[in-house]
Amino acid sequence: MTTAYLAAEGFERELDEELGRAGVPIGLHHGRLRVSEGRPVHAAWAANTWWDAEMITVGSIGDAAEQLRDRQRNWVAYLPEHRGRAQLIADKLPHVSARPLELGQVAPDAPLGSWTLLERDLVLAATSCSSPFPNGVARFVEDRVGPPSRAYLKLWETFARLRRQPGPGERCLDLGAAPGGWSWLLARNGAHVTAVDRAPLADQVDRLANVTFQRGSAFSLDPADVDPVDWWCSDIIAYPERLLDLVTRWLGSGRVRNLVCTVKFQGATDHGVAERFAALPGAQLSHLSQNKHELTCVVLDAT
Repeated sequence: MTTAYLAAEGFERELDEELGRAGVPIGLHHGRLRVSEGRPVHAAWAANTWWDAEMITVGSIGDAAEQLRDRQRNWVAYLPEHRGRAQLIADKLPHVSARPLELGQVAPDAPLGSWTLLERDLVLAATSCSSPFPNGVARFVEDRVGPPSRAYLKLWETFARLRRQPGPGERCLDLGAAPGGWSWLLARNGAHVTAVDRAPLADQVDRLANVTFQRGSAFSLDPADVDPVDWWCSDIIAYPERLLDLVTRWLGSGRVRNLVCTVKFQGATDHGVAERFAALPGAQLSHLSQNKHELTCVVLDAT
């Protein structure tokens, strides 16, 4: 089985290290794409993974487009090489609309295949991919007035990919909340948010009727002192090992239904601790297009 892993831009080394630790043999490097004939794995540092890819020999530009259309309708190209010829093929395929998402919109659910031109007469294509966005990149119509920072885009991308988000009446806990970008997003649909931080929230977030600010350390808060929450969220700056201890303690309390946190790396990537996050029951670990040198961990329906 052929699997192709498209590295998140700027994080090719992290993907290579991750795949190496997992024992995935790489037979071909094609720009940011790593092609393997080994056992497929979930790779957190892949912006998009092409499942069950196939090599397609083509006789012409028209033949390439026809063979792709015969497999499915919607395709997006990754074009690190042979760009002129590949673009001519792309021009013969149906146009895929990839408009930026408006606030609250979720990711499209139509199948989106990926393809590339390895050689003039050889296409690599996969009808099934891990990301619903072209080459794994989500785009948004940003709100430049409400949220106090752009950090809210990470949480928005998470909800867009999950196709679910907090709603009216749900309880959210935002640890390390200041200046309040995540709290602002959590509160916008009517959920009640408890925001915890030693630093204050931005005024426009602190004034929201459904946001309650609690001054203090996210790490000293005892789960036993908090009512059960529907969404436990944290974009706190912390060493990954310390964050893992915090996450494990809260999940073990039985008071968290869904969890979203950002695992931030300083210096070299700690793949060992990343693997421990991924091993949490029900965890999904991935690099979002809004992430920097960090990964997003999601655990759904933990209780």
